Amino acid sequence: MRRPLVLLIFLLTALAPAAAHAQSPVTPPATSPPPPVEAQLTLKVERVGGARATALTGSSVLVRGTTTAFAAGQTVIVRFYERGRKRGARRVTLGPGPAGTGAFVLSYRPASPGPLSIRAFHDPTPQLGGLAARATTIDVLPRRVAPRSGRASIRALQRRLKRLGYVTGRSGAFDGRTARAVLAFRKVTGMARTTNASVAVMRALARGKGTFKVRFPQHGRHIEGDLSRQVLALIDKGRAVRIYHTSSGAPATPTILGSFRVYLKTPGTNGKGMVDSAYFIRGYATHGYPSVPIYPASHGCFRLPIPDARTVFNWIKIGTPVDVYR
Repeated sequence: MRRPLVLLIFLLTALAPAAAHAQSPVTPPATSPPPPVEAQLTLKVERVGGARATALTGSSVLVRGTTTAFAAGQTVIVRFYERGRKRGARRVTLGPGPAGTGAFVLSYRPASPGPLSIRAFHDPTPQLGGLAARATTIDVLPRRVAPRSGRASIRALQRRLKRLGYVTGRSGAFDGRTARAVLAFRKVTGMARTTNASVAVMRALARGKGTFKVRFPQHGRHIEGDLSRQVLALIDKGRAVRIYHTSSGAPATPTILGSFRVYLKTPGTNGKGMVDSAYFIRGYATHGYPSVPIYPASHGCFRLPIPDARTVFNWIKIGTPVDVYR
């Protein structure tokens, strides 16, 4: 009897751990949280114009951001730098866009002329990885420019006019030559013939208006006199390198239409008050004169303001073609 009892006790002892193990709960294996979504962020600026993206001070610039993937509850910080200095920052919430993308939109009004740089980024979160958009830069022009405007505003006006071929004066000064450049720009764009760099002028500059359309590019280095716009343009390599305010022949003594060549140059002032004259047919010439009104008033010549006459005279060579048209 003793031996079977011992055997039974041994079997029960051996089976007890297995039974206890069978009754204990099974712990599932640990799982890692999903990695954050990786995406790219891009910026686009709207409500600007011209081949060179441009806006006016005080005008609303629209900034659109797009991410290649969307995660709810994420924010993006957008920073604005005017002339290299940080001027503002906005935190915007990313919303759903088409085809699983993310999107946001906001507006900004630049306060000073010069380059406006816009940057955006998103700090990494468990839902969305870190994002940094490539900086977008636009040019900001002053809303209007007057003789007493700041030097930065006047220089911004001068840069845009010079880029189009208009002849401006001393940098940062709204002098007579800069005023005449504004007048010539107004003539080419069909605006009122004044020297006022108004909002309309600055908006036209921002939109890339004011390019002189060369009528005879095949004539190489030459002069074009546009009687309808009352401007004289020096053309080289198919574009206007200098554009001047001029006054051509009055209705009673009109300037002759056609294509000619300069045959004579006489420096200085002659007996008729003509300064630095370059003759292209008979007594018709380009020359400086004390009076250069905004309308046709000469005896058939192209009058130029005396401060501009010598530059034009030096640019012209004997044989330079001169094209006169309406």
